[in-house]
Amino acid sequence: MFREPFVNPRWNLANETIWRPPTDVYETDSSVVVVVEIAGLGPNEYEILLRGRTLIVAGERRDSAEKLAYQQMEIRHGKFRTEVHLSWALEPSGQVATYENGFLKVTLPKATVRRVPIRAATSEAAETVEVSETNQGEQS
Repeated sequence: MFREPFVNPRWNLANETIWRPPTDVYETDSSVVVVVEIAGLGPNEYEILLRGRTLIVAGERRDSAEKLAYQQMEIRHGKFRTEVHLSWALEPSGQVATYENGFLKVTLPKATVRRVPIRAATSEAAETVEVSETNQGEQS
């Protein structure tokens, strides 16, 4: 019935040296949360980087040193990397990462709206005007 075997491009073992773990991204009122499924890793087997609005989680899940004759192999091993491009402005500090039951959860606080003082060019009196921007989906 099918002439070609099904090959999931995400799990193409022959051509892929770095795999991408399943990743969820959601927001709350005050933060953006990224959850990455990387079961079986210790704290020194992955790293978390935040470059501007891009969160990078990378590491390596090592295979057993023992050579086994697998009947079925679906658990990915080797180097992995996921990059999440975030559309929210983020606070420069306050990020929290936790790892529990095989899931890495990174919580990134959204930037808050701040008042910017504006001085009139002809007057020395400062007038405070609220900058109209929101935290949701903004691009800078």
